[in-house]
Amino acid sequence: MADPKTDNRDVMAKIARLVRERGWNMEEFARIARLNRNTVRTILGEGEARKLRIATVGACSKALGVSVNELRTLPLERLLPRMSDSHPTHGGEALRKLYDQAWQPELVAWLERNAERARKLMPEEIEEILTLQGPEGPLSAYGVDAFVGRLERRRKLIREVIAVAGTEFLDLLEQLVGLLHEKIQPSR
Repeated sequence: MADPKTDNRDVMAKIARLVRERGWNMEEFARIARLNRNTVRTILGEGEARKLRIATVGACSKALGVSVNELRTLPLERLLPRMSDSHPTHGGEALRKLYDQAWQPELVAWLERNAERARKLMPEEIEEILTLQGPEGPLSAYGVDAFVGRLERRRKLIREVIAVAGTEFLDLLEQLVGLLHEKIQPSR
């Protein structure tokens, strides 16, 4: 039977290493994981060692994009590659800005539940989301998840259009886009 103290130290050491691999400092990790700084200091090995609560391990695993079970059972060598694969692909500054400036309760809750999807947002998408916050704003009326879903669909469509534009179907694409563009333009 595994010693709970050893297991706890092992999990804390894994979390600390994965946080370093992400390039997060203590403040960033505390904000992203939604944990207080004293708890994060303990996890990162800077405070007095103590047993981690299940909820704390859950918050850490969610912030890191791995399951609690993976964090407890997988060796560090298997977890490390995931950290570089799931870095924000468009730079961490915009993502930090999103976490720092999100104040609408629905957006904050969405970020807590969807850290992995948030990491994939482009800087201009993050700006758009932040400007739409507010009790009467479009983000409230439409819903954060639905709005982000539309952003994701738009991003995928743009990639597909770019791919088609590089083929022999460019003329057809140009005609189709021209027709659709005419439909959305107000009458002259």
